[in-house]
Amino acid sequence: MPLEFLISALVTLLVVVDPIGLVPSYLAVTHGLPKRARRSVALRAAVIAAAILVGSALIGDWLLRTLSIGLPAFRIAGGLLLFSIASEMVFGVRIERQSRQAEEAIEEHVRNVATFPLAIPLMAGPGAITATVLLAGRGEGDPMRLAILLAVIAFVAALCAAVFLLGTHIGRLLGVTGNIVLSRLLGVLLAALAVQYVVDGVRATLA
Repeated sequence: MPLEFLISALVTLLVVVDPIGLVPSYLAVTHGLPKRARRSVALRAAVIAAAILVGSALIGDWLLRTLSIGLPAFRIAGGLLLFSIASEMVFGVRIERQSRQAEEAIEEHVRNVATFPLAIPLMAGPGAITATVLLAGRGEGDPMRLAILLAVIAFVAALCAAVFLLGTHIGRLLGVTGNIVLSRLLGVLLAALAVQYVVDGVRATLA
């Protein structure tokens, strides 16, 4: 039934993507950016993540099988990349911008963090991509179910963007000192998340 598939797809992607749980990560990677840049990051990340998940729904299973790429390897790679971002947050390392104009530097940073780590692997990570591929497989080629899945992906991505935009108010309430402390703390949490990605990937590989 289309309604059952809709409910299943919606619940699955909401649980796997976890928009509310992504707010701390969004606040951490956009720390220090002006309001317009943070809004741009939220929208870019949502669009990129939606595109990745739509692609996964359409050709994900075929692509993974063709390239012989397993989910454990994807988890390990994503974890290692995420850990590099987390280490920059913890130690206060900034992207080198001294030789660029401020506006160009901000624009480059927006593009970078919107793609990684927000869009992938946080929003469209291994779990979300796998869930999308599995849901597409359950559709069994039915155009109606595929349309439902694509609509659910768009909704979840839009919800993430909305939650991110609301999340910026939290940073404003914390103030400068609070934001600095929060950035360091969230960097540690992101590092733990990255390690968990790697551990899960290694376990799956050895299983």
